[in-house]
Amino acid sequence: MRIGTLKESYIADAALFDSRTQRAWLAVAAALLVLFPFMASDYWLYMACLVAINVASAAGLNILTGYTGLVSLGQAAFMGLGAYTVAILQARWGTPLALNLLAGGAVAMIGGVIVGIPSLRVKGLYLAIATIAASFIAHSLFSNLTITGGTAGLSMQPARAFGIDLDTSFRIYWLIVPVTVLMLLGAANLFRTRIGRAFIAIRDRDISAEVLGIPLLRYKLLSFGLSSFYAGVAGGLWAYFFRVVTPESFPLTMSIFFLAAIIVGGMGSILGGILGAAFMTMVPELLKLVVALLPGGTELVVFLSPLRLVVFGALIIGFLVFEPLGLAEMWRRVRRFFHLWPFRN
Repeated sequence: MRIGTLKESYIADAALFDSRTQRAWLAVAAALLVLFPFMASDYWLYMACLVAINVASAAGLNILTGYTGLVSLGQAAFMGLGAYTVAILQARWGTPLALNLLAGGAVAMIGGVIVGIPSLRVKGLYLAIATIAASFIAHSLFSNLTITGGTAGLSMQPARAFGIDLDTSFRIYWLIVPVTVLMLLGAANLFRTRIGRAFIAIRDRDISAEVLGIPLLRYKLLSFGLSSFYAGVAGGLWAYFFRVVTPESFPLTMSIFFLAAIIVGGMGSILGGILGAAFMTMVPELLKLVVALLPGGTELVVFLSPLRLVVFGALIIGFLVFEPLGLAEMWRRVRRFFHLWPFRN
């Protein structure tokens, strides 16, 4: 047990950052995020933006799967709804950036609520199949509707904020990362509220939660809606980042990627979503770097892409078998070690 962490009130016990050490590390992390774009190359800025987008979407899926216990393989479809909404608003009406992102999140939220309706009657594998069906429906709509540009998709102009075009990785970093940080803070605070506790009760035992007076349908749909809102905003950021949105941008494999991210990172943990999304995003890049160092590495890189799903599958199996609580639990063990060091048995 740590010394000097006595809580004198419920508010202090429920505080998001409950010690000076945590607040100090938070300040250091904020400083690093501010300084990073001034020190990093374009490649690492690109990767930082991509990691931030994936973290935002993984945080949404963690709300649904990790905290509420509802399995979903439709996260990519909800990201697609958000991305197409942003692209259409930007290309046709030139509406402001903030409005576009909120609209993308709202449209994805509506889609998530509709998809979540079967969650009252089915769960587990059956619910996963229902969300896969929703992914195929969304892909069909993206491919065949005129407003979405069909199979050719939509192209966008760069995002614009305060009269500045966010047309480089350096500039758009200042949009993507702050929005992701705000979303993470919102998710962390959610589970200090009645709604968040209701989600956890449903995950632990939905029948008992209903007996205690928690309306299952309302809170399950709310969980789907919040998760989809996060995915929609992440999809909007994705659209601004790549500036081209096509039906093939959001395949089913992307949903598997996000599910793998929260499993590897640790379900039911905000930190797990961050670590998992960052780890799974960087794994292919690290593989490329390792393969490039091998003899004949340039030719081997061509064959690396099909192995990506194999690596993801192996990571899921490995963490489920050897570390079911994910990277977040590994980090907690390191923290516990240093909490008592050097006074440990």
